[in-house]
Amino acid sequence: MKRILPVLLLTLIFFSLTSLSNSVTGVIGAGAQPQISVDKSGVARIVYGTADKIWCVTSNDHGLTFSKPVMVAEVKDMHLGMSRGPQLASSKNYSVISAMDKAGNIHWFKLRNTSQKWQDMGIINDLKGSAPEGLMSIAADDEDHFYAAWLDIRTGKHNQIYFSSLSGKSLKWSKNSLAYQSPDQHVCECCKPSIAVHGSSVAIMFRNWLNGSRDLYVTRSSNSGQTFSAAQKLGLDTWKLNGCPMDGGGLVIDTSNTVQTTWQRKGAVYYCQPGQPEMYVGNGRSCAIAISGTSSFITYQNSDTVKLVSLQTKKTQIVGNGSFLKSAILPNNKVICVWEQDNMIKFKNI
Repeated sequence: MKRILPVLLLTLIFFSLTSLSNSVTGVIGAGAQPQISVDKSGVARIVYGTADKIWCVTSNDHGLTFSKPVMVAEVKDMHLGMSRGPQLASSKNYSVISAMDKAGNIHWFKLRNTSQKWQDMGIINDLKGSAPEGLMSIAADDEDHFYAAWLDIRTGKHNQIYFSSLSGKSLKWSKNSLAYQSPDQHVCECCKPSIAVHGSSVAIMFRNWLNGSRDLYVTRSSNSGQTFSAAQKLGLDTWKLNGCPMDGGGLVIDTSNTVQTTWQRKGAVYYCQPGQPEMYVGNGRSCAIAISGTSSFITYQNSDTVKLVSLQTKKTQIVGNGSFLKSAILPNNKVICVWEQDNMIKFKNI
C-alpha cells in the first residue's frame, strides 16, 4: 500500500481542458496510420498507408499547408492498422521510411531532404521473414544516424526486441542485434516497441510479458546501440493480463539525457520517467509523446476523441474526433497534429 500511495497522489494532478484557438485544420486524403517528422530545417513530413501503398506529404510553411500526396512505394501485403504501418524519421540531410510486409520483411526507403524522390533501399532485417508481427519504430539524431527496433522471432521462435542502426550515407543497416530477450519466452506480441535517440544515447521501450504481467520496460544504450543495459520496469503498479492490449506507448530523450515515456495501463494513460512513480494523464489509449527543447506533449485517444496535453502547462486540448493521433513540434513552437478520421488523414496546426 505504501508503494502505491505516491501514484495515487500523483493521479490527483489536474489537467484542465482548453479550446484550440488560432489553429489550422486540413484534410490530406484517404489513408491510415499516419506518422510525422520534422527535419532540421523545419520541413514537416507525414507518411501514411492505403492498402499496399505508402504515401508522403510535405509542408514547407510550418504545417499551414501540405503538398499533394507522393506515392513512395508499393509493398505487397504490407502491414497496416493497429500501430502497424509505415514508420518515418528525419535527420539533417535524409529521411527514412520503413514498412513491414506480412511475410516478415522490413522494407526501407530513403529521401535526400532536398529532393522529392524516394529510393527503395532494400530490407532492414538480415534474416528473411524474421519480423512477421509487423511492429517496429525508427528514430534519427541530427547527424544522419538512424535507429530501428522491432519484434523479431529469430531467437527461440518467439518475439524478442531486435535492433539495427544506419550511419550517415551508408546504404545498408548494421548487423541486427538482440536488444532484449524475455526470460518468460517472449515480450508482448502485439504491442509496438518505441525507440528514441539523443546524441549517443539510445532508448527502447517495449511492453514485456513477465509472470503474467504486461508492463512497460526500458533498455538503454550509451554507445549508439552497441550494447544495451538490463531492462528497467516503468511505474510502480503492474498489469496482470491474459491477453495483449495492442498499445505500446511512446518515449523521447530530452536535452538532459532523461528518458520521458507515456503508456496505457488498464485504460488509463500515464506519464513516467524511469525510476519515478507514474503520473496519471487521463483515461484513454494509443498515446504518444513529442519533444523539442523544453516543450513536450502527450497525445492520446479517449473514445472517439483525440487529445493533446502539454506537460509544461498541464493543459489538455481536444484536437478533434478520430483515432491514432501523432504530433511533432516545429521550430516556431507550433504543434502539428495528424490523425485518422473515417478513413481519412487529417492534420491540425496548433
